[in-house]
Amino acid sequence: MDSWMVVVLVALAAVTLVVAVVLVVRLLRMRSLIRSARMPFSGKAAFWAAVIYGISPVDVLPDPIYLDDIGILLGAITYLGHLARRHGIIGGRPAVAPTERRRVDRQHTG
Repeated sequence: MDSWMVVVLVALAAVTLVVAVVLVVRLLRMRSLIRSARMPFSGKAAFWAAVIYGISPVDVLPDPIYLDDIGILLGAITYLGHLARRHGIIGGRPAVAPTERRRVDRQHTG
């Protein structure tokens, strides 16, 4: 193997490690979201599962390749953001379910 190939592989491993660390930090900053009483249990479970998987030495792919960690962390961050917006933790009031919206509309018209 050429020396430039080794340099490229080491650089790619370093970049993926940095991205994984940045995502772990970003996920940990979302702790305030999971402390909310409005956050469902599934969001709290996704948060802790992603944190544990991110720092766990047991991975689907070997550790120089952090793509599985990155995928799990991105998925958890996206899911938590979705739940936070849906339940009104961030971005205003919670979304009203369609059945509740119909019930509210009937009360105002009837």
